[in-house]
Amino acid sequence: MRKQFGAKPTKANLEKYARSGNWDGSKFINLEETGMNVSFQDIPKLLYKQFCEKKGREPKYPISVAEFDHNDFLDSADKAKFIWYGHSVILMRMNGQTILIDPMFGNNTAPISPFSVKRFSDNTLGIIEKLPEINLLLISHDHYDHLDYKSIKLLKNKVRNFGVALGVARHLKKWNIPSENISEFDWWDKIDFAGIEITFTPSRHFSGRGLKDRAKSLWGGWSFKTKNENIWFSGDGGYGKHFKEIGEKLGPFDFGFMECGQYNEKWHQIHMYPEESVQAALDARVNKIMAIHWGGFALAQHHWKDPIERFTNKADEKEVLVSKPQIGELFSVKSQHYKNWWEEID
Repeated sequence: MRKQFGAKPTKANLEKYARSGNWDGSKFINLEETGMNVSFQDIPKLLYKQFCEKKGREPKYPISVAEFDHNDFLDSADKAKFIWYGHSVILMRMNGQTILIDPMFGNNTAPISPFSVKRFSDNTLGIIEKLPEINLLLISHDHYDHLDYKSIKLLKNKVRNFGVALGVARHLKKWNIPSENISEFDWWDKIDFAGIEITFTPSRHFSGRGLKDRAKSLWGGWSFKTKNENIWFSGDGGYGKHFKEIGEKLGPFDFGFMECGQYNEKWHQIHMYPEESVQAALDARVNKIMAIHWGGFALAQHHWKDPIERFTNKADEKEVLVSKPQIGELFSVKSQHYKNWWEEID
């Protein structure tokens, strides 16, 4: 079996998962009924659109990535700093710690498919060797656009600790990550990491890397609270009642990385429309927001700019502050972004 698949759950894994309140006896479940409206008859048409109808769904030329600057990133500061590397890859510097979220730096998010889904930017795996030591690497769920074997292989000697959704550890162990370096999280589990309170928050999604492991690991988001700031990474998922609960329990948040992209009416319950992403942030009491899960890959049939344009328009309508950094740019909660950089790219 190709290593990209990761590992199937063992009997011992399943016994561990069964101790979670989010396990129904055979799989992990969402807080409310969730599914996809894709019939067997829909699949050929969807596959044709995905792999053959690419006009407007990806930029004509690669999106450039700003160079990483060690000194600027590691320079001591009281407030958090971030870099977005497209899609959902977030590099953070917080409380003197370097944290990396969903590090899919690979150039193909369909590595087990006969047809590739290429990244909008070139040579992103090469970014990894430029990064400093990673104190904590976090994985929100095990889909290929968030957990990539090639990226983990290059990162593993740079990473001290791994924090992952419950069930994801089996993949990392298959890829020779020592089990003592991995912590698994159920929803609402929290740790104190070097003065940062990190909580795994619920989302409305699913998981799986093959035909037989659907929902055999959990999915979610991450919150980061220090004495100075409160940051939230929403994770993938559809709109739901959990956003208000997150806001009530952990908010208000100074900043939120909001899932926004790769949506379709046929899988609306597992990926929000951009307008819902803004509303989810309001529900969760987020003061300033940024759209992620776009700018990396064409995994749905919408225009590649559609997520950010709709997100920005709805945020302006709701008078919500928006952060719009370019890929690879270093920024903070207070950074000002007046330029819609994507408008200059065909």
